[in-house]
Amino acid sequence: MFRHTVMFRWSATSTTEQRANLEAALGQLPAAIPEIRHYHFGPDAGINEGNFDFAVVADFDDPEGYLVYRDHPAHGRVITELIVPFIESRAAVQYDLGN
Repeated sequence: MFRHTVMFRWSATSTTEQRANLEAALGQLPAAIPEIRHYHFGPDAGINEGNFDFAVVADFDDPEGYLVYRDHPAHGRVITELIVPFIESRAAVQYDLGN
């Protein structure tokens, strides 16, 4: 298995509605991209200060499945329309779950 994890910090001007729209769109991606094996996302629990505000964790059979997801038009639309305009910063990592 291969995992992609991404975290965002919302911009000060992002709204609750914009965040809800993102969650709704993310929830549709597994049906649109069959290479996704497991898909989890949500806001930070607020337990520790300094954390990112939101995270997405996606699992794939292999790096090639991740690349399909990365380059898929539905995923691209989510990024350009619902993430990039409303975030301050982003961090991501991809890794093999066999390690």
